[in-house]
Amino acid sequence: VAGPVVVHTGGVEHFSDLIRRGFVDVVLAGNALAVHDIEYALSGTSLGIDLAAGAPVEQGHRNHMAAINTINRAGGIREAVDAGVLTSGVMYECVKNNVEYVLAGSIRDDGPLPDTVMDLVEAQDQYARALSNNVQLVLMLSSMLHSIGVGNMLPSWVRVVCVDINPAVVTKLSDRGSMQTVGVVTDVGLFLH
Repeated sequence: VAGPVVVHTGGVEHFSDLIRRGFVDVVLAGNALAVHDIEYALSGTSLGIDLAAGAPVEQGHRNHMAAINTINRAGGIREAVDAGVLTSGVMYECVKNNVEYVLAGSIRDDGPLPDTVMDLVEAQDQYARALSNNVQLVLMLSSMLHSIGVGNMLPSWVRVVCVDINPAVVTKLSDRGSMQTVGVVTDVGLFLH
């Protein structure tokens, strides 16, 4: 379960490496992870911030919508990868390594990408199906709402590691009854490294 903070904190290459090495079976996320990851892959920015320099790029705010439009023109993430438009990043590695992903939408999503499931009941059903395949460990990376949602779907024996810079987030799952959760309070990019 991953949020866009994976991108903001410089975790894309490390998370991509985990996918390439076969440590990730499914990615559950929202529209934001995919859009920020794709913007970074296409422009080197996330919400117009150059992640290498840590500074805003002139007219960089346009990169976010340009990323969405690029994927829309291609017909979706897989189509963009197949066409050679998208050549790096978390979503690219998911496609190239046949790692299932489910992007659950929300009312506030920009775009959203064609791959994003905007029917939230259907998105929840897809999350549940993805989690029904003998899941033994769930790594939750800076995505409070999706992490809590997934935590509520898991049997009590599934091990969970929740990583977030905010201590309140890592305790929320245990407060909601997910006692099998280990909370790690740290920057998710450093954690992935």
